[in-house]
Amino acid sequence: MSIDPQTALLSLLDHAKKAGADAADVILFSRTSLSVERRLGRTENLERSESRDLGLRVFVGQKAASVAASALEPAQFGEIAERAVFMARIVPDDPFTGLADEATTPDDPTSLDLDDGYEPPVTDLLARADEAEEAAMAVKGVTNSEGGSTGYSRSEVYLATSKGFLGHYARSNHAISASVLAGTGTGMQRDYDYHSAVYFSDLDGAAKIGNSAGEKAVARLNPIRVPTTKLPVVFDPRIATSLLGHLLGAINGASIVRGTSFLKDAVAQQIFAPGISIYDDPRRVRGMRSGTFDGEGVPTAKRAIIEDGVLTGWILDSRSARALKLESTGHASRGTGGPPSPSSTNLYMAAGSQTPEELIGDISYGIYVTELIGMGVNGLTGDYSRGAAGFLIRQGKLAEPVAEITIAGNLKQMFATLTPANNLIFRRGTDAPTIRIAEMTLAGA
Repeated sequence: MSIDPQTALLSLLDHAKKAGADAADVILFSRTSLSVERRLGRTENLERSESRDLGLRVFVGQKAASVAASALEPAQFGEIAERAVFMARIVPDDPFTGLADEATTPDDPTSLDLDDGYEPPVTDLLARADEAEEAAMAVKGVTNSEGGSTGYSRSEVYLATSKGFLGHYARSNHAISASVLAGTGTGMQRDYDYHSAVYFSDLDGAAKIGNSAGEKAVARLNPIRVPTTKLPVVFDPRIATSLLGHLLGAINGASIVRGTSFLKDAVAQQIFAPGISIYDDPRRVRGMRSGTFDGEGVPTAKRAIIEDGVLTGWILDSRSARALKLESTGHASRGTGGPPSPSSTNLYMAAGSQTPEELIGDISYGIYVTELIGMGVNGLTGDYSRGAAGFLIRQGKLAEPVAEITIAGNLKQMFATLTPANNLIFRRGTDAPTIRIAEMTLAGA
C-alpha cells in the first residue's frame, strides 16, 4: 500500500523528535526519467528509471547529522531517526547549524508553470533521436556520428521541517541533443548541439538541433595554429556562461566564510563596468531551476547579484548567513545525504546594447572562443587559464578555425573589461549573451 509523501515526511519528523532530536527537516526527491540514444540507425541505449530518495537531517543542540534512504518505508522510520540522532550526538558542535529562521508557508508553485504533464511515448523519442542524427549527418563534410539523444523526466520535491514548513513542487524536463564528427583521420573534428526545456512545446525541433551540430563540426575543420600574443577574446554564448559560474563560486557564502575567494572584500564595489547587471531569478515562469522555496524552505525572490557593475552581496544559505551575521538569500541547495549549501537558480547576465556583429566589428585581430577545456581557475587569486578552441577574428569578421590554444588572464580584470552583446536567450539554468573581454593572453604555437 502506497503512502502519501507529505504524510510520510511528517511521520518521519515525529520519529526524529521521539528519538531525541531538538529539531529536524526531511526532504524527498521523487523522479521518473526516460531516455534514448540512437546511433547510425540503431538504438544504443533505452532506459527508464523511477526513484525515490529520502534525506533526514536532525539537530541535537549545536550538532547535526544526516541520513539518506532510497525507499519510503514507514516501517523503517524509527530506525532511520535513531541512527541520525546517534550520529548527531557524536559529531563536533557547529555554532552556525540549525533550521532556517526565514522559512515560511510556501507560495503556490503552479504560478511558475513548471510541469507540462506530458510524457512522450518511447516511439516518439526514438523518432526524434533519429531525426536529429539524420539532420546532422546530412550536412556536407560530416563523416561519423556519436548519436542523437532524447529524453524526458519529471521530478517532485517535498520538504518538511519540525518548525511547521511543508512544501512541494513538480518539474518536467524535455531534452534533445546530437553529436557528430567531420573530416577524416587525424583531422577529424567533433561538435554538438542540445536543448532542454520544461515544456515539450518549448523544445527546439530535432532537425534544427541536428543541423546545428553538423554545421558546428564542419566549421571546425582544418584549424590553424596561432602564435602567442595578447588580443581581444570573445566568448560564444554557449561557453560565456562559464564566466558567470566563476563569479558564482567567488560570491558563494561558503567560500566567503572560509576566506578563499578573490572577491571576499568586494561587496558594494565596482567589479564590472557601469551598466552591467547580473540577476538570479528563481521565480521565472517555466525556468529550468525555478521554485518558490529553497532547500531549507526559505522563500525565493529575484535579486540583482551585480547591479550597474556593483556587487550587491553574497549567495547565502542559512549556515553561511549566520557565520557572516547576515540573513539567508534563499539560495540553499541540497541533496539527501548532507547539509545544504549555497547555489544559484536561474542565473543570467542582462543583455547589452550591441549586436554580436557590432561587438566584434572593430576587432582587427582577435579570437572567438566556442569551446573551453580544463578548469584552470584559482578561486583565491582569480587567475584564469584554460584550453580553448574557436575561430580567429580578422577585420571584424570570423575567419579560420583555431585549436590547441590557451587563453589566460585574471578574472578581476576580465570582469572589469567585459562587454555583453544583446543576444541573450534563456536556454539553460545559467545564461549569458556573447561576451567580449578587452584583452587576454593567448598561448599558441
